[in-house]
Amino acid sequence: MKGKNNLQTILLISLAMSATLCNSLPLSTRGRWIVDNAAGGRVKMACVNWVSHLEPLVTEGIHAQPVERIAETVKAMGFNCIRLTYATFMWTRADYNNRTVAQSLDSFNLTQAKEGIARNNPKLLNLQIIDAYEAVVNELGAHGLMLVLDNHVSKPLWCCAREDGNGFFGDMYFDPKEWIKGLTDVSTRFKNNPQVVALSMRNEMRGARSNVPDWYRYMRKGAKAIHKANPKVLVIVSGLNFDKDLSFLGRKSFGFTLNNKVVFEAHWYTFDFTQQWQQLPPNRACRQRADEFQRDAAFLTTGDKAAPLFISEYGINLQETSQVDSRYFTCFLPTVAEKDLDWALWTLQASYHYRQGHAGGGESYSVLDYSWSKPRYPQFLERMVILQNLLQDPNSNVSPYYLLVHAQSGFCVNVKHNDVVSVSSCRKNSRNSRWNHEGDRSPIKKLGRKHCLKAVGDGVPLTLSDDCSSPRATWQLVSDSMLQIAAMDEQGNPLCLDATPSSNSTPILTRACACLNNEAGCDPLSQWFKLVPSNIA
Repeated sequence: MKGKNNLQTILLISLAMSATLCNSLPLSTRGRWIVDNAAGGRVKMACVNWVSHLEPLVTEGIHAQPVERIAETVKAMGFNCIRLTYATFMWTRADYNNRTVAQSLDSFNLTQAKEGIARNNPKLLNLQIIDAYEAVVNELGAHGLMLVLDNHVSKPLWCCAREDGNGFFGDMYFDPKEWIKGLTDVSTRFKNNPQVVALSMRNEMRGARSNVPDWYRYMRKGAKAIHKANPKVLVIVSGLNFDKDLSFLGRKSFGFTLNNKVVFEAHWYTFDFTQQWQQLPPNRACRQRADEFQRDAAFLTTGDKAAPLFISEYGINLQETSQVDSRYFTCFLPTVAEKDLDWALWTLQASYHYRQGHAGGGESYSVLDYSWSKPRYPQFLERMVILQNLLQDPNSNVSPYYLLVHAQSGFCVNVKHNDVVSVSSCRKNSRNSRWNHEGDRSPIKKLGRKHCLKAVGDGVPLTLSDDCSSPRATWQLVSDSMLQIAAMDEQGNPLCLDATPSSNSTPILTRACACLNNEAGCDPLSQWFKLVPSNIA
């Protein structure tokens, strides 16, 4: 009962947030931001992925819950957008798109899925595959959710193996002309649906054929085809090497913005970097990965030709979080919050109708439990709030300030009425959690007051003080990760902010800074904090 009340509370807050984040459609770009066309205000895409590209070509989960109930749950969890995948062949080949949902499920002997859809979404069962996909899109849009339609593969199957025939132009299933036809058909089909705000051109290009010249050749053609069919929709452009690499755009631009409609996308997982997270000290590993992400993708958000960057996939195993996942996500969160990027979490689907030869398998990265009815791990959703919040708006007249975010919990540092300094949910961006800071060796001052944060001693709660010239009240970054914030005691020893939240309001201590010399086996994550810029009222 308590979980149900919490979900209802989150829903009310999320509905208000959705009104703020999604004021007017369609959307365009302005520099590095996505904005609404009417007022020019920032629209932040806080999405979750939902799979519809596997062999049956039936959106996952519609056997378990009505689509409208899933939409309500998505909004209750704080998301305002869904990245809904599809396969090219669904649009271009009659042997796929002439089937009904029931016929497709029957072809894989998916009796339980068919019976579940008959109970929960009976109107979809006898629709053709494309019509059922459109019905799901329309229902999600009717609930105020934005849609990013993602061309995940050509031939429907699980993604992604390096050499699976779906990886790059010219592969067995990836014919460029057929791909462009599919993009055009999807763009045309949804041109009158204002909630379809973006089309993502291709997921995770990869494999032996991958090369930069063909990438420019065909991605430019695909982008123009989408824009010609639907000039209102955003065009999301993916990179190479499983969507980790856009670095070549630093040497040669994409060439056009399609009247301010081009957005770039990147993925950031632990994959391919597991050894880095396992073997390197956490401070050093985090710094390396943040620098690599900046070099390979995030650089696009800076400079005279800045463009929006959409992290279209990231996530962790929510059934059993490993040390690698813990380190990765505790580094990911402050890095992305500081940049206030748009994103799509992997993933929504708690189970699959049919994946890699198996029926009914679960998904360990899902934010939902296997019933598709409630969050699997509510604490993770609370941690996500700082990423879901709109933090920066190019139209804002509010003077910039900082939120001081504890990376391990996702909570914000705030001051209670009795001047106790603690960490708690970032869900309410109140003046009690806003700070001014002028850089290393300067105080962290409470916004609008002369008081500042002051260290008292090792293992002692942080205080609010009007003595802001003391070494104990001047703060600096002291580790490779640039996430440990320290003041000095009288002996010149650094005392770092430290928190181990056990509730929604936990006092912050200062402790001797951990792992500054990158000692083997040392864990500094409880001391990782980030000053995140904001200008939202």
